[in-house]
Amino acid sequence: MGKNVKYKANKLCAAVFALCMSARLAEYFLIETDKTALGENVLHKALGIIILALTLRSLKLTWGDIGFQRNGLARGVLRGILLGSACFAVSYALELAILALQGNSAHLEIYISGFSLTGSQIKNTGLVFFALCLLFNIINVWMEEGVFRGLFIKILSKTRPFMTANFTAAFLFGIWHLVMPLRSWINGEMTFAAMVLMSIGYIILAGLMGIKWGLLYRMTGNLWAGLGDHLLNNTLATNMLHVVSDRGADELQIVRIMAAQLVSLAIVLLIYRRERGKAGN
Repeated sequence: MGKNVKYKANKLCAAVFALCMSARLAEYFLIETDKTALGENVLHKALGIIILALTLRSLKLTWGDIGFQRNGLARGVLRGILLGSACFAVSYALELAILALQGNSAHLEIYISGFSLTGSQIKNTGLVFFALCLLFNIINVWMEEGVFRGLFIKILSKTRPFMTANFTAAFLFGIWHLVMPLRSWINGEMTFAAMVLMSIGYIILAGLMGIKWGLLYRMTGNLWAGLGDHLLNNTLATNMLHVVSDRGADELQIVRIMAAQLVSLAIVLLIYRRERGKAGN
């Protein structure tokens, strides 16, 4: 019976992941919504929420059952935002310091990057662009946290230890991000070797982020703290607050993101181990 339950859990997670990934591939390679006025591949995320809702209905689960409880929403999101803000303050300072040591004058700018009709990158500073960026990324993090943390960890944890379920969900989250370097390679924007290296980096970075948000889910019993931290990473640190130097914008963005995520993961791991120690006493 136990093996059968485990098989069904694996099969369900694989099916949901395959459906969501199929929609993601279609949008990245066929629709390319991020190269339109919307500036973001958001359609497959909205479809992912629909897939998640239908899956919950078939399992007779509610949104609250996978971590979207109403209680603690504001406090949890705020904690996540504060965690991300503190860690990104460190990483932005590190990025500016590295550029300064290189003799490259740099400063911060707030804008939403986008594409013109000719394909060149432009800076959008209108309020509507900031509002759309926030809205699209709320859809983004709702889908990703709901599927990869809420659903996958809950389902997989029924048949295996939490950390195994968390690492499995984090690995799938890393695979989820391989679409971006794959498209860049197919479009001739990077070499095959660069695509492989970038893919490995994405699996590691997204995997570490997934592990951290899974730990927050475990500690708090809901998705709000992870969602808040995820939202800050996707909006402010990736799309809104840019480091502009004499050589261009955000050339060390990957360093900024990696540094912030390593610092925040270390903090979350320390809190997690301390709480486990208290529970064991």
